[in-house]
Amino acid sequence: MRAKSVMVLGTTSGAGKSWLTTALCRYYARQGLKVAPFKAQNMSNNARVVAGGEIGSAQYFQALAARAVPDVRMNPLLLKPEKDTQSQVVLMGQVNADLSRMEWRGRSASVWPVVAQALDELLEENDVVVMEGAGSPAEINLKASDIVNMRVALHANAACLLVTDIDRGGAFAHLYGTWAMLDAAEQKLIRGFVLNKFRGDAGLLAPGPQMLEDLTGVQTVATLPMWWQHGLPEEDGVFDDRSRATGVVTKTIAVVAYPRLSNLDEFQPLKNIPGVRLLWARSPADLAGLVATDWIILPGSKHTSSDLAWLRTQGLDQAIAVHAGSGGMVLGVCGGLQMLGEALIDPHGIDGNGPGLGLLSLVTVFEENKTVQHSRARFGALRGPWGALSGVQVQGYEIHHGQTSVRADMAAAGDAAVAVMSGGLAWQNAAGNVLGIYLHGMFEDPEVLKALFGASAATLDSVFDGLADYIGQHFDKDFLQSLIG
Repeated sequence: MRAKSVMVLGTTSGAGKSWLTTALCRYYARQGLKVAPFKAQNMSNNARVVAGGEIGSAQYFQALAARAVPDVRMNPLLLKPEKDTQSQVVLMGQVNADLSRMEWRGRSASVWPVVAQALDELLEENDVVVMEGAGSPAEINLKASDIVNMRVALHANAACLLVTDIDRGGAFAHLYGTWAMLDAAEQKLIRGFVLNKFRGDAGLLAPGPQMLEDLTGVQTVATLPMWWQHGLPEEDGVFDDRSRATGVVTKTIAVVAYPRLSNLDEFQPLKNIPGVRLLWARSPADLAGLVATDWIILPGSKHTSSDLAWLRTQGLDQAIAVHAGSGGMVLGVCGGLQMLGEALIDPHGIDGNGPGLGLLSLVTVFEENKTVQHSRARFGALRGPWGALSGVQVQGYEIHHGQTSVRADMAAAGDAAVAVMSGGLAWQNAAGNVLGIYLHGMFEDPEVLKALFGASAATLDSVFDGLADYIGQHFDKDFLQSLIG
């Protein structure tokens, strides 16, 4: 028997599809059902390593919420933007250069058989498949080539929820307009409307939900209150632009938010450390006032050379150099590590050439083959303010084309970069305040948090349970059961 399928669609990007899909995965998994997530096509530079390659981080977390092993079939097509008009295409976990060069409408026709096969296999192997759409299903200029919304819903005969962000305003118009743009067969799959991010007295919504039902025949099945701190990393972009901390601020961590930054979800645990204020830096003014014990983090980048050029244009290179020169703590992760070095060398046209920030005597050469793997390694003896990590074992993941090595001849006297982890994974400067590491996911490791902060953050499993509890409170339980028959 094929699995029952539930699909979460949105009136816009950012409506709440990803977190609601994650919550439903855990909700049904807690009933003892075998559950899998699915998103046909994801566009994101937040990716995770799974068996067979890489998938979008959102589907990785959804798989964990479903208590399933993350699988490339759960996100068969991943688009990783490198420029405004160019993306690296990852099909079934592997970079596909031919598809990356192909015009996107032609690409959709080429990949649909692969997408459909992946979905069919998941439907055969599970009791419930919880699927996520992308953007809006009613983009009429894209619909003929859409392989992530209603084509998927029809293929799986999915019970669909349509969610909207009421905090933006115009929610009833968004819901009605989206529904009205669908074909009759597609409208029949919409089982309920969901109002997300509501602030205020729900009684003031009347008679809107009833009027909407009169127009469409579809009930508004849940009104979800605004919930800022659910603990699940956002799928894309800077997930919380507001500086915030729990309790008295004792440390500020500034993450540089360049245009092609990637894997931001790995910093989610830092938001949950008492006394830590996490902020996003786009200008030197955002770094003003930092003290030596505060951090600047250069995160991953999908296009290191262009993000490095942007950083210089903003004047952030000088601000970072001043902070490091005064003994301030600087951390570079993956692409951020590459930026900390002396030079980027690109013989294959992968990323681009350019000078680095010169804070570590390293040179990065971009190779054609991409490193995509889980890794476990132990820090050696670190000096200076990062010394608390000495001897700590870390597990994480690598996703990079660059291969980095020490160039002691490029270092200032006595300031050659020192390897502090085997396998060419991490280095620090002689003063000990600048650290670069290739491993993503360091702050998801409890031992790292304990060493650096003497604290722990909420586990992902507890976050998933909290999401399931939340929808259990705000949806009718009989309705949620009706979605899976």
